[in-house]
Amino acid sequence: MDRLGEWLFFYLVFPGAVFAVALGLALSWVDRKVTALVQWRKGPPPAQPFWDVVKLLGKEVVVPEQGWAAGFLALPFVALAASVLAATLLWHAALGLPGGELGDLVVVFYLLAIPSAAVILGGAASGSPLGAVGASRDMKLALAYELPLAIALLVGVFQRRPLGGDEASAATLSLAGLLRFQELAGAVVERPSGLLALLVAFVCCHAKLGFVPFDLAEADTEIGEGALLEYGGPPLAMFKLTQAVLLATLPVLLVTVFWGGLGGAPGGLAAGAGKLVLLLVAMVLVKNTNPRVRIDQALRFFWGPVTGVALVALALARMGW
Repeated sequence: MDRLGEWLFFYLVFPGAVFAVALGLALSWVDRKVTALVQWRKGPPPAQPFWDVVKLLGKEVVVPEQGWAAGFLALPFVALAASVLAATLLWHAALGLPGGELGDLVVVFYLLAIPSAAVILGGAASGSPLGAVGASRDMKLALAYELPLAIALLVGVFQRRPLGGDEASAATLSLAGLLRFQELAGAVVERPSGLLALLVAFVCCHAKLGFVPFDLAEADTEIGEGALLEYGGPPLAMFKLTQAVLLATLPVLLVTVFWGGLGGAPGGLAAGAGKLVLLLVAMVLVKNTNPRVRIDQALRFFWGPVTGVALVALALARMGW
């Protein structure tokens, strides 16, 4: 029972649901504040993302008459549970907590794909034509960025470094193992292959978050909120919390696989926090300086140059570069 209580604490409190949601809402405020500064506005107070969610939780739940009620209501909670579990595994490994060895890159990759699938299925379950269009766009976008993201993450797995007269190889899908390799051989991003892979993964994570220029599935001026058009109240709050958790999780994934983790650099956790904030601010700046692309442009972009760069990075990693 003590062991069960320990794991419940890890999943529900720290570094699980409570921690991931709180950090995600804080980073959501950073996103909105930096966006406001770029646009010469003051921006919201720090607690505004929290109160936005509280307001949604107090609203009535409305299910479209033509929709599939069970799926429509359940999918937001599935998305939040998957994102919280992915965050828990990543933070366990990043902070060196008990159970960090359970963090497997393949498991995390698939867990992070579930929120996108939940949005797609939720849009289809709403029975709304605009929701179906948004779901279709989100499905095509997910098919576009998941392939280069998977290839980029494999660059960290296939890294090889000379250590003295020997050669060290990561050759592991364990998040804790990837961090141990970088402690011995240096951060993956210090090599040309790692730098290219980080750039590819950064763009793919940007699209996974639905940030401009890849917000075509929620294009307000075209299809309202797209797949989320019919959502309101607590189910919409769950999707908003999922977005916040992903905002706090995807940068941790990039730092863990490519940038030496949160505690390996001089300065420890402070340096790790600086990496996360730097990645987040870069995403916000990209979001505020680019126009929305069409779905066909996004597909050509990810299946063309982005996948090509990812393959080049993988080849360089196999050659020891």
